This record gives sequence, C-alpha cells and structure tokens, in this order.
Amino acid sequence: MFQSFEATTRPEDGPPRLAALRKAMANAKLDAFLVPRADAHQGEYVPARDERLAWLTGFTGSAGFAAITCEAAGVFVDGRYTLQVKAQVAQDFTPVDWPKTKLGPWLAERLTDGMRVGFDPWLHTVKEIEALRTALGPGIAVLPTRNLVDEIWEDQPPPPQGVAEHHSDEIAGSSSAEKRAMIAKALRDAGQSAAVLTLPDSISWLMNIRGRDLTHNPAVLAFAVLHDDGRVALFVDPAKVQGLDLKVEIAPETAFPAALAALSGPVRVDKATAPLAVSAALEQAGVDVVWGPDPCALPKARKTDAEIAATRDAHLRDGAAMVEFLAWLDATAPQGGLTEIDVVRQLEGYRRATNALRGISFDTICGAGPNGAIVHYRVTEETNRPVTPGELLLIDSGGQYVDGTTDITRTVAIGPPGDSERSAFTRVLQGMIAISRARWPRGLAGRDLDPLARAPLWSAGQDYDHGTGHGVGVFLNVHEGPQRLSRISEVPLEPGMILSNEPGYYREGAFGIRIENLVAVTPAPKLGDNRDQLSFETLTFVPIDCALVDRSVLAPAETEWLNGYHAEVLEKIGPRVSETARNWLERATRPI
Repeated sequence: MFQSFEATTRPEDGPPRLAALRKAMANAKLDAFLVPRADAHQGEYVPARDERLAWLTGFTGSAGFAAITCEAAGVFVDGRYTLQVKAQVAQDFTPVDWPKTKLGPWLAERLTDGMRVGFDPWLHTVKEIEALRTALGPGIAVLPTRNLVDEIWEDQPPPPQGVAEHHSDEIAGSSSAEKRAMIAKALRDAGQSAAVLTLPDSISWLMNIRGRDLTHNPAVLAFAVLHDDGRVALFVDPAKVQGLDLKVEIAPETAFPAALAALSGPVRVDKATAPLAVSAALEQAGVDVVWGPDPCALPKARKTDAEIAATRDAHLRDGAAMVEFLAWLDATAPQGGLTEIDVVRQLEGYRRATNALRGISFDTICGAGPNGAIVHYRVTEETNRPVTPGELLLIDSGGQYVDGTTDITRTVAIGPPGDSERSAFTRVLQGMIAISRARWPRGLAGRDLDPLARAPLWSAGQDYDHGTGHGVGVFLNVHEGPQRLSRISEVPLEPGMILSNEPGYYREGAFGIRIENLVAVTPAPKLGDNRDQLSFETLTFVPIDCALVDRSVLAPAETEWLNGYHAEVLEKIGPRVSETARNWLERATRPI
C-alpha cells in the first residue's frame, strides 16, 4: 500500500508541546514565535523531519502556519481546511481564517512596543518577513533566531536519504545541458551572473532527475546555484546522486551558505520562494542581490511536446484503472458493507495493476457523505466511515508514472441521489464544462478564467473556498506553480501548461461535490477574424456520473460537450479495460 490510514497527530499532544515552546520562548526572551508549514526549500511538500506545524498543533494540512504568543496560539488556514483544523487541534489553539485575517494585524493586537517576534530565517521568505515588519511597525522587533521547535522536538525524524534517478531526456523533451544553457542565456540577457535555486521541483526539472525524499512527489531535496555560463553547483547529500553522471559540481548542503558568500553579483533570488537566510548570506558578503522569479518556474510549466505526449499516455493508463475501479464501485457499493478505507485500497489496487505505477500523487481523498465536505479529507482508522446507499462519495486521487502525473476527482451517487445533491452537482458540472470549452485571448491569466467556473454556483448564491485549478508537473509535483486557475493568479496562461479544472461545492455536515479533469493549454483553432486565442485540451478520460445530472438545466452546448466527452472516453478507454468494465463503461457513457 502507498497510503497509510494511521492518524499521524493527536489533539491532546498539542497542549504540552505548546507549553514547552512557550518555555523556550521565555528562555530566548521572545514574546512570539512563528511556526510555518514550509521547510528550508519553501516547497509545499515537506519531509517528516520538517513537519513542525503538524507536530506542534496537530494540524496536518498542506498549507498554513502558526503564530505563538505567551497567551495566544493562532493556527492560520484558508477555506480548504476550515473543518479539518477544527477536528485536529486542541482548544489551546485558535483557528484563524487566513488570508482574511493576516498575520501582521493579528499579532499587532496581541503585542506591544518593545516586544520581540522570533522566526527561523531558513523557513520564511523575504516577502513574508517584509510584510510582517511593515504591519508591526518599528516598535515591535521581528528577529531571526534559532529554531525553537527543533530544540524541544526530542524524537524529530532524521533528514530523508532518498536516492535520485535520471529522468528520461526523451520524456522531458530536452536534456539537462540544454535546459541549463537556455536558463543561463536568460540570466546573461538580464545582466545577472547567477541564480539561486531553492525549490526542489525546479532543481529536479533542471537536472532531469527525480527523487524519493518527499512522500508522493518525486523531487530531490537540494539547493543549487546556476551560473550565467551554464555551470551548476548542486548542494545535496552526495550519496543521493552517487552513480549519476550529472556533469555538475556536487557539494553537501552544509557548504551552501559559504558558497553563497563566495559569489559575485548580481545574483538573482526569488523573494517569494527563497528563504530569507539566502539573501542574508549574500548581502552580508556584499554580493549584489537582484530580486526576480525562479528562472526555472515558467520554462518548467511550459511543457514540451514530448512531455504532453507522454502525459497523454499516462492519463489513458490511469483512466483505464479508474474505469475498472468505478465499475467495481457501482456494482459493490449499493449493497452496503464498504468503508472509505475499503474504497481507497481497491482504487490503489487497480492503479498498481497497471504495473507502471511509481506511487500515488497524494493521499487519496475519499469522503463519504459529510466527510466529502472536508476539502482535503484524509481517512484514518479513527475517521473511517461507511459508504452508505443514499449518500454521495467524493474520490480525489492520482498516480505518479514515469511519463506523467495524474489527478482526478469524481463524485458518485451511491443509490438514488436527492434533489439538492443533483442541483448542486449540475451547477458544478456546468462550471467545469465552461472551463473545458473556454477560448480566450493570449495574455489572460488564471484569475480571468476562474469566474467561468463559479458563475453557475454564484447564480444560486453558492461558491467554493478553493482555487478552480492548480498547475501539475510531469512525474513531478502534483501541485506546480506558477500557473493556476484562481482569483489571485496573475500569471498569463501559455501553451504547454497543465492545470486541473476542479470546481466544487461543499455543504458542511451533509455532502461534498467536486469534479476534476486535467487540461493542457493549447493554441485555439482560428475563428472569425483570426485573433490569437488559446483553449484547453482535456487530458483526463473517465465518465462523469450522469445520475447526478439534472438534464433539464443544461444548455444545448453543455449537453453536447458532455455527450462528446463521454463518446471520447468510450473510444479511448474502452479497448484498455476488461469486458466487465467495458460493459459498465458503455452504460456510463450513453448520451443524455
């Protein structure tokens, strides 16, 4: 099994750990201390050693942070985790609605002039600390300190030691040397001598390597410096890359700070992703720092033709596994007796049966009935719920294959659905179809398309508290930036970018609905006066549960899209599945 169902935290562990942290704060003469989710690489995904937020508070979500004062302990989470945080933290901690409530004003209400806020400079970006210092003003000091959580965490796990492997140049569409030359030219054109890279997926992409340091996401934890002549210094445990002919300088991570001080500027640093300690080391050595985005982020997001072709194959393979699973679920669930864990295990079994699965791309979200309303729900032995006829079941899952990363959500009715469930599902489907059918002028960003997915829900006074879509890598991170379909995304969408298309609706205590396909940005066929436009190519081919569709509400174009999509699902997936699954698929894809 790739997924564990053990609860990794307990609310009752939080209070004594909080007390120990406050004692350490007092010894360090600090009035507040910040505990982020991030590690030194500032990625979304962190190894067990760096799960400080979860260890202290009990909250296991993939985004958030805590601010601890002598009397308050705020756990800041966004709308995806509102229900989860309430269930996971003790009463000593206060969930804070973020970003509606920002850290600076929250601390300002609880601190007075002369007080001191401590933070680990390897775990926070310059952008974060600048914003905090501005909000608090000169009267409250915001100081880099040693990490107080590490001091009190007696059984902290060791650093991960995953061995790296080469990622095929054929799948990548270009060699590491070609990528390094391309990025180096961009640095020269900008008048920059080097760029500091801290994001593991950027470094893994640049070097055409994949690793085992992070659960579910095959990135290598490392730092790197890319010079304007294409040379790379890679700071990583040498044992991880032993045997790989990378043709770059290899040094342990402990050598990274000294190497930064030895650089000559100007050196590009990403203010939004690099830890403050990086720019501090450069500035202390007198190196000219130039703020700029990670130079690998956009090239990585613009997938090559080879990467798009490879990920199409991965999605067809994964789609066949999903159809086998849904056929089994449709035959088994209405009889009763299944639990959420049973469902997760069965789905993983079908993916493993492909003999190509390298791992799941995240812990499967399988929420029955009210658990489906917990956006990032992870089933454990303690929360495991029966899959009951008459309820909805939300399954959000994905696989990691050497040729692609998949992420798909389907919401299915276990038995006849109710009218409110069908109405909400149909509105979510209409939003998903609107994104799938969209055409837009080149240059628009994710924020410009996001309203298309929400409009059907808005018309009924409904919405969802997460983005409509995130970027996705190719045998890399299932959440990839900078591309997004989101109210706050200002990054223009470009051909080759892969994103999720996943509107939803969640009714606390009742049910959750989400429908998700992955899509790739592509040039749109010319129409009208031949304006330059973009559109989406759908990559995911798995039936959508028509039992939940109110057909009378769909517009003719929406019905045409759904029927056309299902015809394509049958054509592409039908030859890849068993006879039993094929028979189910034919029924599931009948025109409505």
